[in-house]
Amino acid sequence: MFKDQLERLYHLFSHDLGIDLGTANTLVYVRGQGIVINEPSVVAINQKTGTVVAVGNQAKAMLGRTPQHINAIRPLIEGVISDFEVTEEMIAYLINKVQQGSHRFVGPRVVVGVPSGVTNVESRAVRDATRNSGAREVHIVEQPMAAAIGIRLPIKEPIGSMVIDIGGGTTDIAVISLGGIVRSKNLKIAGDHFNNDIIAYIRNEFKILIGEKTAEHVKISIGSAMPFGSSLETVVKGRDLVTGLPREVIITDADVREALAQSVDSIVEATREVLETTPPELISDVMQRGIHLVGGGALLKGIAPLLEQSFRIPIYVADDPLTAVARGAGIILEDMERFKETLIQHEEDLPFQK
Repeated sequence: MFKDQLERLYHLFSHDLGIDLGTANTLVYVRGQGIVINEPSVVAINQKTGTVVAVGNQAKAMLGRTPQHINAIRPLIEGVISDFEVTEEMIAYLINKVQQGSHRFVGPRVVVGVPSGVTNVESRAVRDATRNSGAREVHIVEQPMAAAIGIRLPIKEPIGSMVIDIGGGTTDIAVISLGGIVRSKNLKIAGDHFNNDIIAYIRNEFKILIGEKTAEHVKISIGSAMPFGSSLETVVKGRDLVTGLPREVIITDADVREALAQSVDSIVEATREVLETTPPELISDVMQRGIHLVGGGALLKGIAPLLEQSFRIPIYVADDPLTAVARGAGIILEDMERFKETLIQHEEDLPFQK
């Protein structure tokens, strides 16, 4: 009785948040409101004073354009916290932004999405950073599980559901049944890796150095995994590696496909490995129900037809694939008791690591 009353008071005086802590973007879901924040996972730090200058969109606009004493950095690399203090600052900024203007006196309860197969240490780092940012209670869920919940797959039933989450830093491939992940593979190849592939290709083939933002623009505008009827092209501006002067060249969709070919093949092979080790009954379900693509990489043109052609299994790109994990975290918040078994164990329940 007292616990229920306390919980009701918590709901009155605090926000419950679902956070998709991504390498490229961080999304925040507020219980009862939906997704209220979708900003790049970038923080700008003043090296002289040690203070945070900007977070999210403002910080991303500074990438590659800062003076020496301001450093715009990404605190998460390949889905894992690389700078604990900066991650803490970023999460605190997001929590404060959500609670700004509202009379909330208690820290929020937070569900955070992390890549599948994270170690105890990595999971603990996410939990500690979130708790130190002002959360009163922190729960961790694997991103493919959250995505499956977010796109309303029957994850608690004895039916095999398969999800491929192509994010910014990692690609998560998972087969889910009865509220748990049966088979999964985490690949350090995703959106950011695609950008680096494009930078390397243009440097090697055209002897021009371009930045990350230019590579991302090329990927989004003309990038594809399979050829289409009409050819696409875009103008790329960068620094000539021979003369050191500015130069521009025309890049076609065929160039981008060649640049991305090896990374796309790696995702296809990783998917094959997961399918090969999945129990036959679940494979039967997957063949019948198809594979669901989520994450920003699901928007790469031709990725779904390529996978369908490779495995002869229906491939479905989820509606609004970028927000699937955040929506899943929100659904878990709405009914924590029902989805309790989908969460990673609490820190205090984990075995002590020497």
